[in-house]
Amino acid sequence: MSVNASSTLQSIAVELPAATRVFEKLGIDYSCRGNRRLRDVCVGADLPVDQVLKSLEEAQKTASEDAEELKNWNNESLADLIAHIVTRHHGFVREQLERLGPLSVKVLAIHGEQHPELGRIRQLFESLRHDMLEHLDKEEKVLFPYVVQIEAGASGERAVPQPPFSTLDAPVQKMIRDHDEVGGQLREIREVSNHFAVPRDACLSYRELYQGLEALEEDLHQHIFLENYILFPRAIKLELTSPSRGTDIEDLPC
Repeated sequence: MSVNASSTLQSIAVELPAATRVFEKLGIDYSCRGNRRLRDVCVGADLPVDQVLKSLEEAQKTASEDAEELKNWNNESLADLIAHIVTRHHGFVREQLERLGPLSVKVLAIHGEQHPELGRIRQLFESLRHDMLEHLDKEEKVLFPYVVQIEAGASGERAVPQPPFSTLDAPVQKMIRDHDEVGGQLREIREVSNHFAVPRDACLSYRELYQGLEALEEDLHQHIFLENYILFPRAIKLELTSPSRGTDIEDLPC
């Protein structure tokens, strides 16, 4: 393992895909705040850096049950990476948002008087739900198809159409800002819920809500990481070296 205490969370997660599991377990945000160095994160969280490095190495050695999750996506095509993001992560997010919305209303109605924090969790969830559905739609209809077309153009398969933006940089930066906002919403939900600690008087629906929110958080961390640190940088680099774009925008969904 070539990572060390001076490595950034981003570089560690790219080199060791199983590291994301360790980061999740330790409550380390590697998706929206992946530019931090491991040593600094460990000092701030009062974690022994040597033990964390050992845990990262052990996680990578023992990981075997999920080949897709542990795949190094830097070695795959952008089209395959996008297909993975849309199928696995976008699909999961939509399912969870649809399921957890009514569940959060039900739990608030039953337990809101005894647990007023549920009102704030409901507000945060609704904001996250609205933002994410709009965000996913933009990626799938405009940004992702264009990236796939850039890759096809670079290989000579087809001309790259003119997009509804000058370069990828502007829409990518907008997507990253969206990710940062979602990351903040997720952190506040975790804090308000006391790290998803289920109270003693919780019903089954209460437990399902917290388990679902935690699963959504973990999946969004993986999802955002793949886009921020693998898909977007590779797409921008590819655009800079791609042949001249064509003028046909008919193929680009809007």
